Amino acid sequence: MTTVEEQLLPSKEPVRLIDQDGVLHDHSSYKLPAEQTLVDGYVELIKGRRINDQASALVRQGRLAVYPSSHGQEACQVAASMVLADGDWLFPTYRDTVSIVSRGVDPIETLTLLRGDWHSGYDPYERNVAPQSTPLATQLTHAVGVAHAARLKGEDTVVMALCGDGATSEGDFHEALNFAAVFQTPVVFFVQNNEYAISVPLSKQTIAPSIAHKGIGYGVPGERADGNDLAGLLAVLGQAVDKARAGEGPQLVEAHTYRVQAHTNADDATRYRQDDEVTPWLERDPIKRLEAYLNSAGLLSDDTKKRADETATQVAQYLRDGLMPEPGVDSEDLFRHLYAVPTPQLVEQAAFLRDELAREES
Repeated sequence: MTTVEEQLLPSKEPVRLIDQDGVLHDHSSYKLPAEQTLVDGYVELIKGRRINDQASALVRQGRLAVYPSSHGQEACQVAASMVLADGDWLFPTYRDTVSIVSRGVDPIETLTLLRGDWHSGYDPYERNVAPQSTPLATQLTHAVGVAHAARLKGEDTVVMALCGDGATSEGDFHEALNFAAVFQTPVVFFVQNNEYAISVPLSKQTIAPSIAHKGIGYGVPGERADGNDLAGLLAVLGQAVDKARAGEGPQLVEAHTYRVQAHTNADDATRYRQDDEVTPWLERDPIKRLEAYLNSAGLLSDDTKKRADETATQVAQYLRDGLMPEPGVDSEDLFRHLYAVPTPQLVEQAAFLRDELAREES
């Protein structure tokens, strides 16, 4: 019989059901997801990789202002959305574009923020996806608030709160975990530990055995998963969501993955890490390992490969067609949506700008 303290401890090693060679491993606590779930997940991974690559290309072409790619982390992105029910909520970060699209949000609307056109391009209530958060960890307290409200209203809603390892160094992360634990809110904190907070390695952020261990101090059970194993992630996150929905309170899951590309297009990763550090992670690619397993299990048909390629090609073309044209600009947007009733100062400034623009046109 385990003690309460032991129940909070994560696994000694990250949960892995499929290794980097595509070999299946049994686990005492987690079962392999259904075959069709893995096949559907494969299609989503292919689409997610194409979104990452196409968005990065659009940055180079001047169509996006910035793009924090999740190339190599697509398993985390896809799993976070796949385990949620329609009524659940997703609270993403700036790097979680693929997860948002996997949730069903329009890809162009998703990238509106990163184009610099607007604070968010989609209606959060349409798919229960909060606006992408650029400040680190601020979305976590909001996620806890939504989960707390759902609990008070007697709903069975679960909230998936995404963040990276850098966010765990922010006060909001700890405040969110403490509040969630005290009020037993149905929220899953999903930390995508990609080893770097921009240029700061994990070793300079914490000396804890793992990020998942941080939940112990708040009474939040933690778990660790191989962040490049879609099967393992679906099993671990799925169980965490089930526990939160069943009234067992918040859960903390850490995915061990790696940011194989630069932080954003504005970052030069060669200034703080060497190529030989990145190379081993290329062999742990989430798509390669799942593809290897599906092939060995006879689950990856030609029709599935064709469906994956066509889906990815369509979304890439959709992004090019939608983001290549210059967006229309309305100067009145500078003053809209700031206050329900505009202040006298804003009314005066808007009138001044209209007058200036009218003079230029005359």
